Amino acid sequence: MADKIYRVNMTTLTTSVEAVPAAWAGHGGRGLTSTIVAAEVEPTCHPLGAKNKLVIAPGLLSGTVAANSGRLSIGAKSPLTGTIKEANAGGTAAQLLARAGCKALIIEGLPKGDAWYSLALTPEGVTIQEESELIGKGNFAVVETLGKRFTEKLGVLTIGQAGEMRMRAANISIKDPDGGLRSCGRGGLGAVMGSKKIKFITVNPKDGKVAIANPEKFKEANKAFSKALVDHPVSQALGQYGTNVLVNIINESGGLPTKNFTGGQFAGHESISGETMHDTISQRGGKVKHNCHAGCVIQCSQIYNDAGGKKLTSGFEYESIWAMGADCCVDNLDHIALADKLMDDIGIDTIETSVAMGVAMEAGVLPFGDGLGICRILEEEVAKGTTLGRIIGNGAGSVGIAFGITRVPVVKNQAIPAYDPRAIKGIGITYATSTQGADHTMGYTIATNILSVGGKVDPLTNVGQVELSRNLQIATAAIDSTGMCLFIAFAALDNAACLPALIDLINARYGLSLTGDDVVNLGKYILKTERAFNTAAGFTAADDRLPEFFYTEPLPPHNVTFDFKGEEIDTFWNF
Repeated sequence: MADKIYRVNMTTLTTSVEAVPAAWAGHGGRGLTSTIVAAEVEPTCHPLGAKNKLVIAPGLLSGTVAANSGRLSIGAKSPLTGTIKEANAGGTAAQLLARAGCKALIIEGLPKGDAWYSLALTPEGVTIQEESELIGKGNFAVVETLGKRFTEKLGVLTIGQAGEMRMRAANISIKDPDGGLRSCGRGGLGAVMGSKKIKFITVNPKDGKVAIANPEKFKEANKAFSKALVDHPVSQALGQYGTNVLVNIINESGGLPTKNFTGGQFAGHESISGETMHDTISQRGGKVKHNCHAGCVIQCSQIYNDAGGKKLTSGFEYESIWAMGADCCVDNLDHIALADKLMDDIGIDTIETSVAMGVAMEAGVLPFGDGLGICRILEEEVAKGTTLGRIIGNGAGSVGIAFGITRVPVVKNQAIPAYDPRAIKGIGITYATSTQGADHTMGYTIATNILSVGGKVDPLTNVGQVELSRNLQIATAAIDSTGMCLFIAFAALDNAACLPALIDLINARYGLSLTGDDVVNLGKYILKTERAFNTAAGFTAADDRLPEFFYTEPLPPHNVTFDFKGEEIDTFWNF
């Protein structure tokens, strides 16, 4: 089935199916969403206005049996940061979109009236229908209702109340194989979907399949690639304890941001650690291993039950647990799990919203450590769109402005996640220079700074951090284009067979002869394309800086500051 571009105009309520332009043919995932946004969106436009476009694209290997290839990229101009944005997540939609022959879905314009709509994508095209039953409902109600409304197994992309209210921390959620949710969380892309009054999108590939140019070579490459993934010790730790294995590790390093970034270690870390979570899940009959998409061989997701043995949440990630836990000083894993479930249902970024809660705690809105208070605010304020709820739902920067707080951990107005840049300096370079605001996944230096994957760079010195972040950001941009999970990077950095096998998969899929240099050049192209968009939108080198308090407030226990000069940070772009 030939790939096509599906386009939806919400102003005219019309759709079309187009051939893929030659310039877009070699791109997928983040590479394609950023290429299309850069080509078709005015950089200075209002992110929630008619000129912004929402671009949804599976990766280059989506829809195949390649291990860990189920990530879906969504891009637009971000209402949170004002920069170009791409967020990706697992779930079933990427694979189904690829099987439907969808290279990308582009949604443009704004409807004129007050009606809400749904989109249904099949290999024949996209249909638009008015939707009323699910407006005002949370994401879990959407997934449950659609499961009853349709007999086919559909991919579902949905927004909750936060997206409907165009909160700048709103995400877009994707149904996973078990009816749970995975989220394209960062940057407020749910608000863009809400501005276009689209509540949900269904994907039905019917009997569509992805063509493989050389099936035997593809099978052989996938075997080598899968083995490299499952053999790596970090993959094995992720499968046993989930990403939350990092709580104790980062706490030991002194880089676990605590009490709104005033400390680097949390006294209650054992209570919220991956080891405690693993034992709790086992005792309550949950699942310590779980796929967020078919074909994942790492299985870092899990199903967390409450004390009564009933499912409470799933896909319970380190960064979310850190944000609600150490940053807000909550040491009760059940309270954190309930907050995680509520945010999944409301459709709001767990990192941005929880960091916003930490800033609100410093402002005295609620006490540090009040996990049930967080849940109450989510249910009674954020989900209902009260004044306080909208302040928090618009992110950490919004809370800082509303309450006059100066310790606001954001870069380009996006909340800093889970790793303090004073004690882990490489990640500080990533936060500063990322084209998309503070985002650990843009260049995950924790791998080398802390986990000694791909070598070792001392996290407490400035030596080698810019080069480390640059190389990882280039590699990540390329990986994000394949539809692969970022966690393949651990094996790619340490196992000489992994990256060649990934390139062999792409070559066998399309009948190409790409080399390692081609992949590096793809990553460089993506970063430069994104930076050019941001420059045209008005961003300068002055925006590539951390908040002032990181330079002036020493972080215990190492009592270090982030001490890079601006001109040192700017050398990141010397490529």
